[in-house]
Amino acid sequence: MTPTLDISAVRAFLLVSELQSFTRTAEALGTTQAAVSLKLQRLEAALGKRLLERSPRAVRLTADGAAFSENARALVAAHDLALAGTPRLRPRLALGISDHAAGPELVPMLQQFQAMTTELTLSVGIGFSRDLLDRYDAGALDAVIVRQEASRRGGETLADDEFGWFASPRFRAAAGGPVPLATLSAPCGVRSLAVRALEKAKRPFVEAFVGGGVAAVVAAAQAGLAIAPLARRIAPAGLADAGASLGLPKLGRSKVILHAKVGDARKRAALRTLAAAFRSAASSN
Repeated sequence: MTPTLDISAVRAFLLVSELQSFTRTAEALGTTQAAVSLKLQRLEAALGKRLLERSPRAVRLTADGAAFSENARALVAAHDLALAGTPRLRPRLALGISDHAAGPELVPMLQQFQAMTTELTLSVGIGFSRDLLDRYDAGALDAVIVRQEASRRGGETLADDEFGWFASPRFRAAAGGPVPLATLSAPCGVRSLAVRALEKAKRPFVEAFVGGGVAAVVAAAQAGLAIAPLARRIAPAGLADAGASLGLPKLGRSKVILHAKVGDARKRAALRTLAAAFRSAASSN
């Protein structure tokens, strides 16, 4: 008798293969590690193949698992298309992400969203944490991923970032001169963090470059124009923390928090997937 594949088990397999973690997959699916493991065992039994190699530190695809993954994606897509029936306007999940929080995790987050649902349209806006929280409070956004604010309670921690003063190897500081900064404009919280630290240490500074986004700030640092206060997680290769060599004050840490208020079950499931993908990518960077 030809076995029938459980579509939820196939989805779980795809998540495990992408996140490389039963813990993150369980978070994304809103279930337990034991339930995920059982789904995968039954899927392997139905196929008669071992799909995953498990170890205390990692989960990896076997050769059979890698071969099955392409068919698995096609199966999930065909299943979702069959359920969709007549084309209709899809609900929109409106997500805001702080520019200083949206690092390399954004790509795997979007990959996971695309892989796990075709029932929602994802709208992502990048901006200042304060502005995004205002839009969230006004009901214009379903969820926000922002830097933690002392006055804001609740939320779900996705990352705990350490900050540094990043500069290009070509950067040369003028002896005895003010520290040239590359920052976003106010009300950027990271800019405020840097300014407070310099003022407390009584280090003179000048805003040598003000960017409209973190990408511009990073480019200014890479060009050797100035020093950029950045989370280590999002600082690109080629920039190094010059804080110690220049005698700059430590910037400390800042948490990345997810705030969400959604009633739609599909949106909640999508947010769990996005949060798990963010955590998984952040922990590996």
